[in-house]
Amino acid sequence: MSLFEVKERMDMLVKELNQHNYNYYVLAQPTISDYDFDKKLDELIALEKQHPEFQDPDSPTQKVGGEITKEFKTVKHKWPMLSLGNTYNEQDLRDFDERIRKAIGDDFEYVCELKFDGFSISLTYEDGKLVRAVTRGDGTQGDDVTANIRTINRIPRKIQGNYPENFEIRGEVFMHRPAFERLNSERLENDEVPYANPRNFASGTIKLQDSREVAKRPLDCFLYFLYTEKIVFKTHWESLQTVKEWGFHTCEHNRLCKNINEALDFIHEWSNKRHKLSYDIDGIVLKVNNYDQQQELGFTAKSPRWAIAYKYKAEEVETTLEHVSYQVGRTGAITPVANLKPVLLAGTTVKRATLHNANEMERLDLHEGDSVFVEKGGEIIPKIISVNTLKRKEGAKKIRYPDICPECGSNLVRKEGEAVHYCPNDEGCPPQIVGKIQHFISRKAMDIEGLGQETIEAFYRKGYLEHISDLYRLHEKKEELKQLERFGEKSIHNMLEGIEKSKEMPFEKVLFGLGIRYVGETVARKIAAHFKNIDSLRNAGFEELTLVDEIGDRIAESLIDYFQDERHNEQIALLQQYGLQFEGIKKEVTFASNRLEGKTFLISGVFERFSRDELSNLIESHNGKILSGISSKLNYLVAGENMGPSKLEKANKLNIPLISDNELLQMIKPD
Repeated sequence: MSLFEVKERMDMLVKELNQHNYNYYVLAQPTISDYDFDKKLDELIALEKQHPEFQDPDSPTQKVGGEITKEFKTVKHKWPMLSLGNTYNEQDLRDFDERIRKAIGDDFEYVCELKFDGFSISLTYEDGKLVRAVTRGDGTQGDDVTANIRTINRIPRKIQGNYPENFEIRGEVFMHRPAFERLNSERLENDEVPYANPRNFASGTIKLQDSREVAKRPLDCFLYFLYTEKIVFKTHWESLQTVKEWGFHTCEHNRLCKNINEALDFIHEWSNKRHKLSYDIDGIVLKVNNYDQQQELGFTAKSPRWAIAYKYKAEEVETTLEHVSYQVGRTGAITPVANLKPVLLAGTTVKRATLHNANEMERLDLHEGDSVFVEKGGEIIPKIISVNTLKRKEGAKKIRYPDICPECGSNLVRKEGEAVHYCPNDEGCPPQIVGKIQHFISRKAMDIEGLGQETIEAFYRKGYLEHISDLYRLHEKKEELKQLERFGEKSIHNMLEGIEKSKEMPFEKVLFGLGIRYVGETVARKIAAHFKNIDSLRNAGFEELTLVDEIGDRIAESLIDYFQDERHNEQIALLQQYGLQFEGIKKEVTFASNRLEGKTFLISGVFERFSRDELSNLIESHNGKILSGISSKLNYLVAGENMGPSKLEKANKLNIPLISDNELLQMIKPD
């Protein structure tokens, strides 16, 4: 497979997974098993970690959940519904445990819970009454399905006891297998399409427009996490016991574990016992029990650092390696892919497996025609885990990673400390050119309507597009476009209108759309906010770049390299000429004072008088800046009780001053 074909393969995977997400979350009619989807998604995550320059802004790894259906009112979550990091490897759990110990010490417990294979829901109660039920949606906002949720007997409309005035409780709606089998049989008898599994039957039921129909289907619900404005309980375990007294259905199999060994015992116990349950589970969730410790550990953009899901082990098969092909990503990263003799694995036919990079190929010591063991655990494309050398043919030739780009013939480069080889010919390598333009038009970048991935490829083959700037000259080829198949007057008009409208997109979107290696959507936003315009960014040196929050050495070097290439500057000049926004909109920001201007802060620990959010708002209202971690950019660490030992150690090592909340108040006190 050529590098260009590799790029197509990557695009296909993203497209395929997004479609599966739509089928699952919106239509509730999946076309792939959960296991296969998880494996594919995990492999994509692994690939994107090793090759962040490959990352497609439309990748399913950038979404917590699925899309929002149009039939229900969309509601923004007060607390985002994040997904959990997951693993199929017990060593990963021990590594997770070790990271927690380094952050908060050894004095903590886990709550272990069954990982229900259901449909996530968030319930809001006011004055003890259910007022709203919202689906996960995209993690930030979901569908209001209150009328349907009210039909589930296990979910109380009104609760009893000493409860907070307002709170949210999260849980999982599911269907027991006997009910699923009975209802699915009825669908078959009525010549209706059966659901793939109980989880998707539950999902499809919740999305029904008529709540009377929902009431006819026996759904159940386990509740497992409470959200309140102010912490009511000290531990998650205490909250689980209390919400049960309020009338909520919690799982009786939850267990409080003193350490990781007890948690692993729980996992081993349920590896077999899960098959005796009347409902489906696909793993076990571990949560740090103490709420203050949860707060100390914090969150990533997509998941809590204090919880992880263990999924039960993947299936493994043996097959033959037919050949290795190489894919070229939009930023030039070269990914090797093993093409296999088709074999059935976990219910699907496997033809390819990821090899990640040259290091992995060397570790496996692959030879032509090798018999290999393939696993789908943690991978989107399955992964080769080892070679059966006993079956290696005599004289088999060793497979070696290439020195030149298979698409354009350029010599590959590999930076010190990186595992990835790159083709440096970003302005002349076909898959990079096409990928760069496809990235530019994508929804999270310039969001150009009327243009799709296939259209960009077709225009490139026709010679209409060689650079991003060529998009803004397509109107000159309007008559030629009319001669193309599937291009009518209306579609051409919509496309050109979408291109014209894209000129209004803000600077941060344009910057992200340029496709600079390592500059993702969040980084582009922070850079645009800091430097305000393209000239300030282009003229910034290494030190100035690394002063920006979340801009490390690698991103700074990538930005400098990008702007040192005159071809890139020529493209930017053309885009400026065509009217794109390379300057941020100046916003008038009113501060209570500027006493903290130029100062950076990180808040850690628990405070008696303030919540962390209150302290953050206080700092920002006086023109101070909140950082996400301890680094040389940090001026002050606002330290409370129970601060993590690793943060304290790092702060002391960097000689960062520790101040209390009282000392912070003194800093903003009027003279």
